[in-house]
Amino acid sequence: MDATRTDSRPSLFLIRASGTVPSPTKSPTTAPPADGLTARFVKTSSWNGGYRADYVITNNGSTKTTSWVLEFDLPSGTTITKSWSATHTWNGQHHRFTNLSYNGDIAPGASEKLGFNASGTGLPLDNSHHVTIDGMHVHHIDEEAVHFRRSSADGIIRDSVITDTGLVQQGYGEAVYIGSAKSNFGCHGNSGGMDRSDRVQVLDNQIGPNVTAEHVDVKEGTADGVIRGNRFDGQGISGANSADSWVDVKGSGYLIEDNTGTFRTPGTFANGYETHNLLDGYGCGNTWRDNTSDLGGVGRYAIRITSTSKCSSNPNVVHSSNTVTGAVDGLTNIPTTP
Repeated sequence: MDATRTDSRPSLFLIRASGTVPSPTKSPTTAPPADGLTARFVKTSSWNGGYRADYVITNNGSTKTTSWVLEFDLPSGTTITKSWSATHTWNGQHHRFTNLSYNGDIAPGASEKLGFNASGTGLPLDNSHHVTIDGMHVHHIDEEAVHFRRSSADGIIRDSVITDTGLVQQGYGEAVYIGSAKSNFGCHGNSGGMDRSDRVQVLDNQIGPNVTAEHVDVKEGTADGVIRGNRFDGQGISGANSADSWVDVKGSGYLIEDNTGTFRTPGTFANGYETHNLLDGYGCGNTWRDNTSDLGGVGRYAIRITSTSKCSSNPNVVHSSNTVTGAVDGLTNIPTTP
């Protein structure tokens, strides 16, 4: 970040923040002074798909300012959805904030603050049925790349390439996110109920490397989708927010077949595919067949089923046609089905 004065008058300053907004894992940054005026970035909250941030502008000089301008660039795929305490304009990914009538004056030693909400999802689909994403290249995204949510049922993503996600929040850097976590049902569920983004198909995509969370995250409350013919490159999985597998299946009735997954360092990798049971009846009744997994000598199982007792009436099925190399423990932790 750098700050430059654009006018000989002490009342006019430009604070220019070049580059991307800092990652939440980094310390807040401060622009070098322009005649004593500095800007400090502080992320105040974050959520799956976005964050809230403030810039605190402080006058460390000896003369009162009467106006200021703050400019910075955001990564491709990030948008500002709301701002306050400044006038906001933008051109592409370049954003400009100018003072309002009441906060341009900053006395020596004093500060003013502006803020904004940012969304870092590459392709969010809300209440969008029967949508097909075909041949897209989604990359260098703050958080998740493609999100089917708010009951975006019967969608397809196929023949696409997704890399380099989670640039700002690694634990939310899923490549394909289906549905919503139960903690977000109030925002994205049907009348406060589950997010029924059912029957979504993920077909013949190249996902990874540098996808920092799950390559496909199937959320609780969704059902009857297909994950077929994809190539998962797990290099760069972060381990943040329990992101340590190609695919997490918390939904039910999914068919996962003919996928090829690999892992090599760097990254954090536990298993190729995992199930989780966060809602009664979900994380059950899923089927794996004809998948090829190379765990790189790091992952325990190609397919790890978290619980059999919670799915006793609708068990998950792992067929013997699945194969694995480089596993610490083996193909799966349950008996296979011919």
